[in-house]
Amino acid sequence: MSALQARLGGRSSRPSLRHRLALRGLDRTTMLVLPATGVIGLLFIYPMLYGLGLSLSPAHGGGAFAEYRQFFADSYLRGTIGITFKLGLPAALISVVASVPVAYRLRGQRRGRRLTTAVLVVPITLGTVLTADGLIEFLGPAGWLNKVLMTLHLTSSPLNLVHNYWGVLASLLITGFPFAYLLTSSYLSGIDPALERAAATLGAGPRQRFTRVSLPLLAPGLVINFCLSFVLAFSVFPSAQLVGDPSGSTHVLSIAAYHEAFEAYDYPLGSAIAMVMAALMLVVVVAMLLLRSRLYRGATSGGKG
Repeated sequence: MSALQARLGGRSSRPSLRHRLALRGLDRTTMLVLPATGVIGLLFIYPMLYGLGLSLSPAHGGGAFAEYRQFFADSYLRGTIGITFKLGLPAALISVVASVPVAYRLRGQRRGRRLTTAVLVVPITLGTVLTADGLIEFLGPAGWLNKVLMTLHLTSSPLNLVHNYWGVLASLLITGFPFAYLLTSSYLSGIDPALERAAATLGAGPRQRFTRVSLPLLAPGLVINFCLSFVLAFSVFPSAQLVGDPSGSTHVLSIAAYHEAFEAYDYPLGSAIAMVMAALMLVVVVAMLLLRSRLYRGATSGGKG
């Protein structure tokens, strides 16, 4: 009898499986993250590692880095790096900078704010193809803008605004600004308006309140906003094909990778170009995150952030 009681007492004193997992850091909250981690691994990490391995397996020999040497030795392929940066950096910077005054102005607006926000984010619902078609109809040689300019005798010949650098940049701005605006608006909502009111009581004008109170608190969020906008713009593909010059002024990295992999059927070189593209994006993002770590990240005093 005493042996049975001792055995039962030993079982009851043994911690449960949930408790043992919690001691190892696997609580319920952590378990909820596991499905998302699996999806990321399946849809991102595995393709990334597979592409990296493919880029290090050249079809024609020459060593593991033969495809990378071929890419940097070819001036036409190497030039896609500069072209992609010339599109990605201005598009991201303009989108983020333009979103700040719009989001700042709408933050204190109550009437019509939802309607205005809905109008600003409409381009997200259009898609790249419909946006490109609209740009051709509006900015093309026979588009509305050129017809109006020529009717008013402001130009003697149609302006060349599509199927070049400017057409792709316009497309990136139209599709990228709504994302930048939504992110900036969310960051601004985390800054307590009482901070600006306190600065106003100390004699600060509107410009001083923005530059010395709101902007320093907003700056870390703007860096993250720029990183996301840059990644979207740097990976441009449909716009560069539809409203750009894919073999010339808008021959970006994504088009080069697509051509080598699915038109020339050189999968290792196409994978190598994709790896170069990913590495360049990573360098920019890491540099911006290092800059963010040096920015002011003070308390927002009662805000959401």
